Amino acid sequence: MSDARQKALHFLENERQFRLGALPTEQSHPITKDLSTVIQADLTAGIRLLQQVDRDVVPVAERVLAGDAFRRLVDALHDAIVSGRRVFFTGCGATGRLAILLEAAWRRFWQDLRRSRPEAAAKLTELEDSVVSVMSGGDYALIRSVEGFEDFPEFGKRQLTEAGVRDGDVVVAITEGGETSFVIGTAWRGVEAGASVFFVFNNPADVLREHVERSRQVIDDDRITKLDLASGPMAVAGSTRMQATTSELLVVGAALEIALMRLLGEYLSDARLADLGLVSRSPEDFTHLFAALLEDLAGDDSIDAVARAVAFEHGVYSAPGLVTYLADGYLLDILTDTTERAPTFSLPPFRKSDDNVSPPSWAFAKNPLLPTPQAWDALLRRSPRCIEWNADVYRTMNAPASLQANPPRLDRRELLEFAIGLEDNPSRYGTKDAALTMLLVGAEVQRIADGTHPFLRAFAERAERFQKTAAISVGPRPPQVPVGELFAVRCELPASGLKLWDHLAVKLVLNTLSTATMAVQGRIRGNWMIYAEATNKKLIDRATRLVSELTGLSYEDACIALHETLEEIAARHTVGQHRPSPTALAIERVGPPSAGPGRRK
Repeated sequence: MSDARQKALHFLENERQFRLGALPTEQSHPITKDLSTVIQADLTAGIRLLQQVDRDVVPVAERVLAGDAFRRLVDALHDAIVSGRRVFFTGCGATGRLAILLEAAWRRFWQDLRRSRPEAAAKLTELEDSVVSVMSGGDYALIRSVEGFEDFPEFGKRQLTEAGVRDGDVVVAITEGGETSFVIGTAWRGVEAGASVFFVFNNPADVLREHVERSRQVIDDDRITKLDLASGPMAVAGSTRMQATTSELLVVGAALEIALMRLLGEYLSDARLADLGLVSRSPEDFTHLFAALLEDLAGDDSIDAVARAVAFEHGVYSAPGLVTYLADGYLLDILTDTTERAPTFSLPPFRKSDDNVSPPSWAFAKNPLLPTPQAWDALLRRSPRCIEWNADVYRTMNAPASLQANPPRLDRRELLEFAIGLEDNPSRYGTKDAALTMLLVGAEVQRIADGTHPFLRAFAERAERFQKTAAISVGPRPPQVPVGELFAVRCELPASGLKLWDHLAVKLVLNTLSTATMAVQGRIRGNWMIYAEATNKKLIDRATRLVSELTGLSYEDACIALHETLEEIAARHTVGQHRPSPTALAIERVGPPSAGPGRRK
């Protein structure tokens, strides 16, 4: 029996809890079932389809924000911070990056307050450190996925322990599907430590209880408060970086904003609060403001801007060329989206500064104002928080033999090898058709217009090295900037101490831009991610289901075909080449259903 077949049979026999096809987030959305065909024929119509699914979030937000679990979350956040305890946001993959974004938004508020209102900040010392993010794989995973980490609850328990969770803290465990083992591990560790634990997820609780034992145990435990944000399938099947994470950012971000408003309301007048972007709002107000934001983004001018940006990036990638984004205050947002494109569409991941062999990523993001070490600090609003586990640590957690034998390097030094700062990188503009694109959000547009922002000068100094230049702006007013193309997405951005509406708007725009671009590039079939990676158990199941769906093979035969393809890729891969998508290659090898049941090419 071949090694590939043995691995496939082991997965089929021993990993049944990772068969997740019954979960709505893993299924095809009826609205976008013909997305790839529509978007190839009419780009604007395809973008409207993607945006239409974003509207599924509105009734969910209305229900959850009016519920008792949300009220309890707000109370817990406020009470923990006031009493000197801490709030831990935990996640994996897209939700891990969301956790980091929430911490960074919190820290940004306090850092800005110290500069603009030092007398107010002096009354509330040490609160900046009240919010902590715990991402599977540490901060390193923000920029490069860490294979397999999400499959082990013990990893989540250990990371949260090392972060310092204790009695009286709050743990908000965020998982799109509701079944991620790492995140579930953080929830259990929070319970053990005596923390108030909240479990935030995006599949119906009754479906999770029926199909996933580890989820059922969490959902049935009365010590854990559940926030069920289920809105149905994603615009692209399984792409939970889209609507699932959007709803989580809206709901958890609203809870943190309300808690912050309540906290400062005890010290500052309404007028002073308004100066800080803090406006008294009911939970229902957040639903209405989100619905209004979707209306703005669905306007003809906004959709035209996104469509032109998609056509621009498609043209660059097809040349072939590369896109380099420059950003300042919202570098974390665009870094998140560009990082997530690699595993979702099987694109080359970001490469380290000393790597001249691996293919460069199609898109990359940089801060042109700071050297890389300071750029990382500015992006995170703190020093990087990385993992330094040796073989003994993995052995203690009974990790797979491969991790014990070869522990991944996830420390700060490795993270700083990704040069997101002002350092020159000729590989980004040494291609046939290279583009430099700036991202401007909200108040950044006004600061540039006032001539008080050095960002524009930094952009201009680099622009002459690139064949094309562009700007993406998100906000009520377009900027006046000297670039080749301007994509001005017009939308109102309500006042917010945490810049919640800025972050939501940027996320919605970038998710649509990157997804639509990949659909035009042919990396989506129907609304399925045929180029998705298969680097953990959840993704192996998803890839298996997709091979089965598009070839007519049974689930079992599709799993074998996938593992054979993975083995073939490993055998043929050479340093310097980008690994092809095992899902797409397996589908190609097997052929369509008309080729005959079980037929292999």
